[in-house]
Amino acid sequence: MTSLLPPRPSRVLRPAHRALPIGTERYLAKGGGSLAVTVKAGDAVKIIDREGLQRAEVRPTDFEGRDDISILGLSGGEGTFCIFGSGRAGESAEFIVQRDATLHISAPADQMEVTGQNTATDLEVFIQRANPTAVKAGGAPLPNPLRDPLQEIRIRAASAQAFLVKAGEYIQVLDIDGRQMTDFQCFSARKLDAGIEHALDATVTRTLTHRAMPIPGLPSKAFAFDFEPLVEIVRDTVGRHDAFATACNSRQYDDMGYPGHINCTDNFNGALDPYGIAARKGWEALNFFYNSRIDAHDQIISDEAWSRPGDYVLMKALTDIVCVSSSCPDDIDSGNGWNPTDILVRTYAADNKFSRAIAYRPTPDAEPQMTKETAFHPRLSALTRHHTEYRGFWLPTRFNNEGPTAEYWACREQCAVIDLSALRKFEVTGPDAEALLQYCLTRDIRKLAVGHVVYTAMCYPNGGMIDDGTVFKLGPNNFRWICGDDYSGVWLREQAQKIGYEVWVRSSTDQMHNIAVQGPKSRDLLKEVIWTAPGQPALGELEWFRFSVGRIGHFEGVPVVVSRTGYSGEIGYEIFCHPKHALEVFDAVWEVGKNFGLKPMGLEALDMLRIEAGLIFADHEFTSETDPFEAGIGFTVPLKSKADDFIGREALLQRKEHPRYKLVGLDLDSNDEVGHGDAVFIGKAQVGVVTSSTRSPILRKNIALARIDALSSAIGTQVEIGKLDGHAKRLPATVARFAHYDPEKLRPRS
Repeated sequence: MTSLLPPRPSRVLRPAHRALPIGTERYLAKGGGSLAVTVKAGDAVKIIDREGLQRAEVRPTDFEGRDDISILGLSGGEGTFCIFGSGRAGESAEFIVQRDATLHISAPADQMEVTGQNTATDLEVFIQRANPTAVKAGGAPLPNPLRDPLQEIRIRAASAQAFLVKAGEYIQVLDIDGRQMTDFQCFSARKLDAGIEHALDATVTRTLTHRAMPIPGLPSKAFAFDFEPLVEIVRDTVGRHDAFATACNSRQYDDMGYPGHINCTDNFNGALDPYGIAARKGWEALNFFYNSRIDAHDQIISDEAWSRPGDYVLMKALTDIVCVSSSCPDDIDSGNGWNPTDILVRTYAADNKFSRAIAYRPTPDAEPQMTKETAFHPRLSALTRHHTEYRGFWLPTRFNNEGPTAEYWACREQCAVIDLSALRKFEVTGPDAEALLQYCLTRDIRKLAVGHVVYTAMCYPNGGMIDDGTVFKLGPNNFRWICGDDYSGVWLREQAQKIGYEVWVRSSTDQMHNIAVQGPKSRDLLKEVIWTAPGQPALGELEWFRFSVGRIGHFEGVPVVVSRTGYSGEIGYEIFCHPKHALEVFDAVWEVGKNFGLKPMGLEALDMLRIEAGLIFADHEFTSETDPFEAGIGFTVPLKSKADDFIGREALLQRKEHPRYKLVGLDLDSNDEVGHGDAVFIGKAQVGVVTSSTRSPILRKNIALARIDALSSAIGTQVEIGKLDGHAKRLPATVARFAHYDPEKLRPRS
């Protein structure tokens, strides 16, 4: 007789949730920075050099302030000791704390020279507590406050509390354990005193900000029913919420067969009653951390909340307000991970200063980093308030008194300057540096000479793209990989370890910021700014995809690397410098630029330029499902001439022989706009998708880039771009030569 087994349990993988065991704490000593943490006798400390070659200074001190390395079980008496500095990525050291103390750990570094590659990288610190502090109900210890709090209100699972906040004070709504939804509502205290109950209104907020939810930056305010701004979003470590339905209410649970179930609306009514606020059957609110959304069939669907342990939203009160926050009691579906937990509210004094920021995670399992300003931000922010968060940095989107179209024409006809410091930089050094890049990149890196730059793709074994970027060869075993994604560096280190290459891949993004000067007058401008030694190519001699080491102005000037590269389709250059020198570099370019019509340029104008020039962008023209041929950069894959194997080669051989899609240009016959993701049709059949689009000022028409079925990609093919449901409205278009503007790249080569 066949033995029967019980139904198998559900399996859920959470690779992006870096959950630590109870009693284990994780810290980062940032490259060039330090940290101090209290340790107790019996604690185990592990320090890891994540990227290699980073010296660590460790200084244990007792509570009297005396240095004593015996605290970590070492002999030698007082002082600081050093570890690491010459090993591979992942080198570690472990210690057992002998008595209570403060542990100071720093990752010291000198200022990195533009050609020195002596970058500073992070140290990772784990502490396993010998006697873990008993955690409060909910499971996780409370994160440290941002400043000294005025109020600390723990909202127990499935409850709500009201509280008063004065104008200018800050409100932090924090998810302690992760995956917990919370509703936030507030009222003007002044109007409540007058008997007016105008609550924060999500519909009005969406109307005035043109967003589903306010975010840090210009669209940061949330408004009441009468359009009065009540709060401003200052920080958000999640970035995904919803506010298109009411807080959960009794009717919702009644209709699902759970009469009498506790709900946020009733909890709000109870919490607000002492303030004389009338009860409602359903409360509108800002619904933080919710993973509810409207699908393609206009159905409201939901899943677990977006938040991870410690995630928060920080708001600023714009007037005296009565607030109420909840811990959503939903335990009948996955919204709160089937297990409602506590929410923490902290308020802070108005005289505190908090940077406006969104959390950025370089990799899904990384600790969140708050949005940073580039070293050029002080100059550019004086010219605009329009910034967007891009991979952990604030970058300008457009400038006052100019706007994208004027910035575009400045680049096409004269010259423009743009901040590209958010590009990721990695120093690849060591005897096997060339071998690693030859194996991980599609281009033939062995053909690269010192002083040369090459544009290339990086692929997975299945041929799908990880990233694109440029390789600078600084010396026989010295390279710089400049790309868009932090994961590129992680991937390179993983492959080096797998093969056994003697090579280091270290992040230098924070040690090297850059501006691009683009346009037909960029060469004449920079010839007056950049000084080069006789052994380096002069600015006027620099050919396409070459770089030179120089200085600003003269022999004693600020050191820079200048490359003849860009992202505009015009002749142009990029100037790389240490952040310490960024303002000197910018001021020199800006002052001379006055004679050449130089204008600042934001990301909106850059997008117009790069689409016309057929230059691709991550998550638009390529993803991990797209190979270089489908992304329009098949020229980066020399399958016949590259003698060495490289990751993805076998898959790319097959993909080239049997292409599925091709990136093409589209000329639109309509002045209606199309957008990323719009479907492309021939008859009833969908044959592709729009990846990017713009209204081209120089071509005087709407154009697009699209990934189309290879069998339908011939120039002149008539297609239609679907709007509405893809069938009720169509915009006629024609497959055009790719790229639309200067397809032979004669202008940047000039």
